[in-house]
Amino acid sequence: MTFTQEAFHGFILFPKIGRLDLKGMRGAGPSLLDGLKEEVRQLLPREVKERSNEEIAGEVEALLARMTLKDKIGQMSQTMASAFSFGNTVIADSPQQMVEEGRVGSILGAFDMNKVYELQRIAVEKSPLGIPLFFNADVIHGYQTIFPVPLAWSCSWNMDSIRRAASISAKEAAASGITYNHGPMVDVTRDPRWGRVVEGAGEDPFLGSEIAKALVQGYQGDSLSDRNTIIACLKHFVAYGAVEAGRDYNTVDVSDQRLREVYLPPFKAGVEAGAGSVMNSFNTINGIPVAGNKDILNTLLREELGFNGMVISDYGSISELIMHGVAKDKKQAAQQAINATLDIEMVTSVYAEVLPQLIVEGLVQEAQLDEAVKRILTFKYKTGIMDDPYRYIRPEEAEQLYMSEEHLQASLDLAHQSIVLLKNDQTLPLSPENSTIALIGPFSNSKDLLGSWQFTNYAEQTVTIAKGIEDKLHHPEKLLIVQGCEVEQAIDGGVEQAVRAARQSDIVILSLGEHSEQSGEAASRSKLTLPDAQLELAREVMKTGKPVIVLLTNGRPLVLGDLHEQANAIVETWYLGAQAGHAIADVLFGDYNPSGKLTMSFPQNEGQIPVYYNHFSTGRPANARQGKYASKYLDTPNDPLYCFGFGLSYTSYEYSDLTLNTTKLRRDEELTASITLRNVGAMEGEEIVQMYIQDITGSVVRPVKELKGFKKVRLKPGESQIIEFEINEALLKFHNKNSDFVAEDGEFKLFIGPNSAELQSCDFELIV
Repeated sequence: MTFTQEAFHGFILFPKIGRLDLKGMRGAGPSLLDGLKEEVRQLLPREVKERSNEEIAGEVEALLARMTLKDKIGQMSQTMASAFSFGNTVIADSPQQMVEEGRVGSILGAFDMNKVYELQRIAVEKSPLGIPLFFNADVIHGYQTIFPVPLAWSCSWNMDSIRRAASISAKEAAASGITYNHGPMVDVTRDPRWGRVVEGAGEDPFLGSEIAKALVQGYQGDSLSDRNTIIACLKHFVAYGAVEAGRDYNTVDVSDQRLREVYLPPFKAGVEAGAGSVMNSFNTINGIPVAGNKDILNTLLREELGFNGMVISDYGSISELIMHGVAKDKKQAAQQAINATLDIEMVTSVYAEVLPQLIVEGLVQEAQLDEAVKRILTFKYKTGIMDDPYRYIRPEEAEQLYMSEEHLQASLDLAHQSIVLLKNDQTLPLSPENSTIALIGPFSNSKDLLGSWQFTNYAEQTVTIAKGIEDKLHHPEKLLIVQGCEVEQAIDGGVEQAVRAARQSDIVILSLGEHSEQSGEAASRSKLTLPDAQLELAREVMKTGKPVIVLLTNGRPLVLGDLHEQANAIVETWYLGAQAGHAIADVLFGDYNPSGKLTMSFPQNEGQIPVYYNHFSTGRPANARQGKYASKYLDTPNDPLYCFGFGLSYTSYEYSDLTLNTTKLRRDEELTASITLRNVGAMEGEEIVQMYIQDITGSVVRPVKELKGFKKVRLKPGESQIIEFEINEALLKFHNKNSDFVAEDGEFKLFIGPNSAELQSCDFELIV
């Protein structure tokens, strides 16, 4: 092969085939969708009828009456669009054959719009009943334009921005043929060893519920008949975030009270927001894996929460009932899953293999399949594909949406808000003028800033940290970029080169973290410190005595150890998406005043895990009065390094004059709490004001405090504003020992402040 700056040419010799000549030019090249664009233009327009729920139900019943048992099982089955796998490899016929024979009703992982069109056309023109397919994908934090990972965007505490990110993601996905999302993940997560904390909103059920609602609204819009929306699927129902030891796919043992108080609320909020689907979790609850747990999927989800949408299995979770040890074979596994009202089997084929025999034997009733198929067909009507199967295949529109200026700006805006300033001794913000800056570390010029669970074709356009900083500097030649080490391995001479650069500079930026494969699914870690190679690099660079700013690129809270003491500033950037480098540089140089607040506590060390703010006090709380015999460690504090809700700014805020309009709250009335917030610094900024409540005495133990409200407030220097929160009976409810959702008369303590630890308080009472 011969390469120049603008072109390459060469050839490959294949045994028995011969020579294949290759040549190419720099640039994006021709669109792979040009042929599809022409085909789509030839399609006759089809009207999507507006139907009431009753009219849809009538259409579904009529279609169901024409379906054979094989047709019904086909709608409940799914296959991959290709040999790509999200888990264990599944041996199956080609998707084309399965679609033509009516053996599947949905396709997972069709990343190529040409494949979407091909398979949909086979379904409509060749399958027995011509029922269109759902096309499913994991659209977790962007489709082609990538946004910050969900743990990052939760730190914005901005529901409008999060909703907009989901809406843009849905718009890009829907134009690409996707109709059914495998997201959002709304698991409450308190254990940072679990890799999937990167996909969620952190440790708090109240904030998690608000974000779950915003995401469902973003993905589904006002109506699923809008062709710019996709079906939202709440995952993973339920308590997956409580896996023992933070090890993915592990056991969960949770009380009914904790289930309802901590893990269930975001799902309840998502169901109330109208989510069309729910995905089961991999874990057990009360000794029964959720995929076959009728008490969880039917009694709790459908009957109690009122969910009437589709329940889809997680990848392989029906067959895994055998591995769990609650089913002896596929027949028993399928029987348990269908009895639990699990409608769609993701990719694997247990339903297809054994449901016919189970019905013959009378162990499963065909009426059970009818209910599942009704739910599936209902959403095929709601999305409009029963009228226009190709309405989501819009290649020209899709290419205009991908990485558009509007979408990139939205990604940048959310990235700004997602950054959390953890420490600053006035080293930040930087000046873009005359200083020499050494940018050192494995992420200094890396494009691994997108995080897990994204499948963009535009990863190479990710803005690096080096690029972001270079664009800020008046003299870019004064930026010294040294990798120093790999993420997990040393580089020969790398540390020495980094130290030389540090000594030549006025300030050092250490860009450290974990690569994207170290967080996400199947990425649990027992050790949460940075890899040894990075710690060695940091130690040697800090010995130079130069001011050091640490940038963290990661998908979970980390144990920072000596970095917390030695660094002059620490900036938590997470994985910020397509515009990461620009967002980080804007914060470093003060063009954006950081406002993000943590949604997961950072532990002092792994031995504290799980550490979270809304814990119980215990009968022997750790305080001076209890002395030695208290609930505490001998070798580390109880408190985290950085608490829930924590985040610094380049300005300072003063909280004062916390008042209540009454200290007696009646059940049919509201109480108003107010506090004055003043910007006492020199820069305009946004502050997230947080309100917590403690139920001092309850019929069951209540947490030391619980988030019950928050407001994001922008203030100019010297400006003040009175912030008000309304408290009513509904805000004080909890699940008692009988699982009743009640508010009990008695005393409460109200807290308001900048985070879960620095709070002003006052008391009130709920009375009859």
